[in-house]
Order: sequence, then C-alpha cells, then structure tokens
Amino acid sequence: MKNKACFLALTIFSIFLFSCQNEKKPDKVLRHVVMFGFKPEVTPEQVKEIEDAFGKLPDQIKEIKDYEWGVDCSPEGLQKGLSHCFFVTFFSDADRDTYLTHPAHKAFGKIINGKVEAVTVVDYWTK
Repeated sequence: MKNKACFLALTIFSIFLFSCQNEKKPDKVLRHVVMFGFKPEVTPEQVKEIEDAFGKLPDQIKEIKDYEWGVDCSPEGLQKGLSHCFFVTFFSDADRDTYLTHPAHKAFGKIINGKVEAVTVVDYWTK
C-alpha cells in the first residue's frame, strides 16, 4: 500500500512539474542580442556589477523567456571593441517592447551609463 501511494504521489508530482515548467514555445522566437565593449578605465568589479545586473533582469521581467550571456573568445580579431554578448529571448514583439520600457531595464541602463564605450543591439526572429 505504501509503495502504491508513493508511486501515485510521484506520478502526480511529475505531471505537475512537467506542465509547470514547459510553457509552450512558439515555432520561432524573438532574440534581442546586446553586445558591450567597456571603456578602458572600467574596473573588473564594475564589469561584474553590470554582468550581475543584466543577469537579474529575467527574474524581474516576466516577458523574458530565456537568457544567456558570455564573454568573447573569438580568435578572429573582429570584435571591434565588443567583449560581452547577451541574448534575451521573447515570444512576441509586445514582450520585447514591455522589456524595453520596464523600470528594471531602465534602472539597468543607469548602471551601464558612462561605462560602455561600444554597444550593438540586434533583434531578429529565428527561422
């Protein structure tokens, strides 16, 4: 009897977990790509503060569906001063537009103000 109850509880938990974490992903998504190059005088601590602040946005803005980032490691030498790349994923233009005007995004803009020398932003719909 105890084994049947455990099995039933595990089955119900698994169904609940699967249904809660798997929001239906559309056939294509909107990627918002942000690349930064920092001014020479910006310290590693300041760069870390910016990395951390950008990383908090997905918890603050529900319209962000996925997020990843990294530091350039290309051997080609074509970075043109850009060192950090951030990918933010949305399911709609409206979600992206909400993100752009969201108070948390505006606050992030204040953190990077005066520290970034080069910025490139590209948005595209995946194919």
